[in-house]
Amino acid sequence: MLASSNAGKLREYRELARGSVVEVDLLTNFREVPPFQESAPTFAENSAGKALHYSRFSAELILSDDSGLVVPALGGRPGVHSARYAGPSATDADRVRQLLREMEGKHGDDRRARFVCVAAIAQRCGILAVVSDFLEGVLQNEPSGTGGFGYDPIFLVPVLGRTFAQTSPDEKNRLSHRGKAFRKVLELLIGP
Repeated sequence: MLASSNAGKLREYRELARGSVVEVDLLTNFREVPPFQESAPTFAENSAGKALHYSRFSAELILSDDSGLVVPALGGRPGVHSARYAGPSATDADRVRQLLREMEGKHGDDRRARFVCVAAIAQRCGILAVVSDFLEGVLQNEPSGTGGFGYDPIFLVPVLGRTFAQTSPDEKNRLSHRGKAFRKVLELLIGP
């Protein structure tokens, strides 16, 4: 069960699990249980904390992740605050605009960025696994493409020469931080 209300994440996890014996669905009563406050300073602490928290409300395996965009030239921002970067009720487009404003005047290596994902599996208040992975990229000056979500329209994947918003879901899942982390989870759950 996925501990998230993010429809984009659920869609990606379902695609990633396709063809395996694992099925991913939203935690049945997710909106009814007290929310987990993602206030830790690291992706790992937020992911593990979220998995432990929601494992109190279900006997199923709970999958959580904390993921985001890390920009070294901005001191690591937006980082763990990626989803709340432009305020608590901001849209993806608002967050992209905020980041592009902060990136104005930055060139070359200062436009390097990395998507990071830390996934945790918990059951009955015990952590079973915490895994992580990342993908290096370059921030574009303006959004390109209509696919994906979040910062995908400005995250250029060098090996593809396109943003994540310009790639197919299969391409994105093959290369993405979330895809790589989830394949590690699958390997732990069902073997190589």
